[in-house]
Amino acid sequence: MSTARQLHYDYSEYLASLEASVLKLEYCRGVIYAMAGGTRAHAQLSAATIVALAGALPKTCRVATSDLKVRVEVLELSTFPDASVTCGQAQASAIDANAIVNPTLLVEVTSKSTEDYDRGEKLESYKRLDSLRAVLIVSHRTRRVTVIERHEGADFTERELHGGEQVTLSLHAVSFPVDALYDGIELDPV
Repeated sequence: MSTARQLHYDYSEYLASLEASVLKLEYCRGVIYAMAGGTRAHAQLSAATIVALAGALPKTCRVATSDLKVRVEVLELSTFPDASVTCGQAQASAIDANAIVNPTLLVEVTSKSTEDYDRGEKLESYKRLDSLRAVLIVSHRTRRVTVIERHEGADFTERELHGGEQVTLSLHAVSFPVDALYDGIELDPV
């Protein structure tokens, strides 16, 4: 009798696990990761960001919650950003009809357990999406939004915005105040 655990799963096994799970699961190169539940501040910041984006984008762009899976095919990564935007027709993954492969903008609200991943490996993975024009990383600790934007060519720039400042994106001239995301929300302790 073997007690070895399976460490590599094919994508169909991931989809079956996801369907049976009460947790959201990420998939990266054959490994399945359970995503931790969020705090009240995390949920409220996600919702506030979705509201701000929905109010600033044209009707040709659709904003989705963290229930929409994004797949970075080249890296075999399937993940659930806190929000995603697709401008134009959404394109499903060839191997997963419930995952899009062409988001225009992605949002990650940080948490104590995911901040390094969100700002590091996950961000670098997102940059591999040809369709991606911007990523917003919303801090759960302070009034701070990191804007990562792709400009002409493939170069990304990064800037930090704080309370009292305005988030502006070249994407459809999106603009909203940082404070609009944080008003009335009790942030997580540092």
